[in-house]
Amino acid sequence: MLLFLIVLSISAQVQSKNQQELENRSQEIQQEMKLLNILLFQGKKQQKSVLSRVEDLDYKITVRQNLIRITNQQTNLLTREINNNQKNITSLRDKLKLLKEEYAAMVVKSYKSKSEQSKVMFLLSSSNFQQAYKRLQYIKQYANYQKKQGEEIRVKTIALQELNKDLIIQKRNKQKLIDENRIAKNELEKEVKQHEILINSIKQNLHKYTSQIKSKQKESDKIDKEIEKIIRDAIAKSNKKAGKSPSSATFALTAEDKILAANFTSNKGRLPWPVEYGVVKVRYGTQRSPIDRSIPIKSNGVRIATNKGEKVRAVFEGTVMRIITPKNGNNTVLIRHGDYITIYKNLSKIYVQNGDKVKTKQLIGEVLTNRASGEAILSFNIYKDGKFQNPAHWISKMN
Repeated sequence: MLLFLIVLSISAQVQSKNQQELENRSQEIQQEMKLLNILLFQGKKQQKSVLSRVEDLDYKITVRQNLIRITNQQTNLLTREINNNQKNITSLRDKLKLLKEEYAAMVVKSYKSKSEQSKVMFLLSSSNFQQAYKRLQYIKQYANYQKKQGEEIRVKTIALQELNKDLIIQKRNKQKLIDENRIAKNELEKEVKQHEILINSIKQNLHKYTSQIKSKQKESDKIDKEIEKIIRDAIAKSNKKAGKSPSSATFALTAEDKILAANFTSNKGRLPWPVEYGVVKVRYGTQRSPIDRSIPIKSNGVRIATNKGEKVRAVFEGTVMRIITPKNGNNTVLIRHGDYITIYKNLSKIYVQNGDKVKTKQLIGEVLTNRASGEAILSFNIYKDGKFQNPAHWISKMN
């Protein structure tokens, strides 16, 4: 019985942990959806280009699909828990029934021979002292076993009651998830229809929009190449100063730089966001354009949609390595953290200067807001050893 309860408890703990992890992920996605609605879909639709609206809607559909997928996983896990509980309840009821029948027979038997005189006669009728001693032990063991059976019935009855309570809660939670999923699927259908309408309107002049996409990609690639050149020059300068080969792909680090780089590495996955509020509109890596799936869009970092005038902050302590202020107004700040570089692009204002020491979460500027669309987008990159890194691996909860 003890083993049964231990196994039941461990199983419940594992299932509860899995359910909690899914619930946490669901809460994160729901929060992302709220931010997305505020930042991308509130009072800005008419100002945005068709291209931006399709991108926003495509992203929203993806987030909604993720929410439905997580909710389905929660429902399936609950279904398995409910089935397991029902099996445990059936098994426990059968064992409880058998225990009660055995206990009832034992009580009847005890009642028939309950008189002290019967016990005395049972002992006196022994043929020798050894037999009398064994009979006395038997009487004690029988009484203890009877108490044990009664206690086992009590424990199993409580366990059965708890399982029944859990089952009621689980069924209620499952129905709630089903209702939430039904609403999410209805919203998804509406969004897919909106997406189809926009795509159909674009198809009439597809060449125009594909040209815009390619032009934006070309401009982004150009900026990233300029940034890479600036970083390579800084690496060569640091190596020359340290008396090393200027052709090295890595910085010549001082003892202080090494400690800073090690601290940056140890905080992987825990770094704060470069803005307090935002959603990742474009993720790291190569993705297909929602306008024309044959066109690949390469992103060396992430593009974060945020509030108008949102303040930008350093994700870790370091030194401002370079400030870039091109004619197109896409101001950029590069901050060095040992051999890591964090890059903040598309700023309207800059609060720091070259060579400044900055702390984690220190404000370094303000995100530029597009006057035509009303969008405020921060481009954020992480760079090390000649390669751009995936910010989602470094920033906390940037899934």
